Amino acid sequence: MSAIHLDKDDALLVIDMQVDFLPGGALGVAAGHEVIAPINHLIELYREQGLPIFASRDWHPTNHCSFAEQGGPWPPHCVANTPGAEFSAELALPDDAVIISKADTAGVDAYSAFNGTTLAARLRARSVNRVTVCGLATDYCVLNTVTDALEEGFTTIIVPEAMRAVDVQEGDGRRALDRMVARGAVPVRLGEVGMTALSVA
Repeated sequence: MSAIHLDKDDALLVIDMQVDFLPGGALGVAAGHEVIAPINHLIELYREQGLPIFASRDWHPTNHCSFAEQGGPWPPHCVANTPGAEFSAELALPDDAVIISKADTAGVDAYSAFNGTTLAARLRARSVNRVTVCGLATDYCVLNTVTDALEEGFTTIIVPEAMRAVDVQEGDGRRALDRMVARGAVPVRLGEVGMTALSVA
């Protein structure tokens, strides 16, 4: 891992920091709450530099195909306009954060924040070339978002301290991190993001 500085072509992607994915939620990630403080730190760094912040969310209809009663693998979660779909109240998203809703039709699932959304186009419209990805969960939505970011041509940074895994099978999170790095993602420690930051004014 190595330090990076932030420049005018950077953006932060915060993945699925919703109530249902936190401990006590319908599909809670163990220790998922532990990433809130690291992510808030990242948000503050990007805000200080005037850089764009994007936040994805599952926004499912009640009969979404990922739900067990529809034959999917998961319990109902993140149903649109319910408390479980809200972002954590402790997450310090700025008012101008761009919200990306995904998997919002019954028959299509989407782990990646790029899948079926305008995220890639919105990043390009802001002249973004490099993204930092954090959030939940390492082995599902973070992994797929990172993979798609790389395929879309964005340089992609990951901050392992700011993500947690479901670990349906023990070690899934570790394997997901290894896959991201093997595909070209750059792992960076939290304290090394923004070091020697450039002004983008």
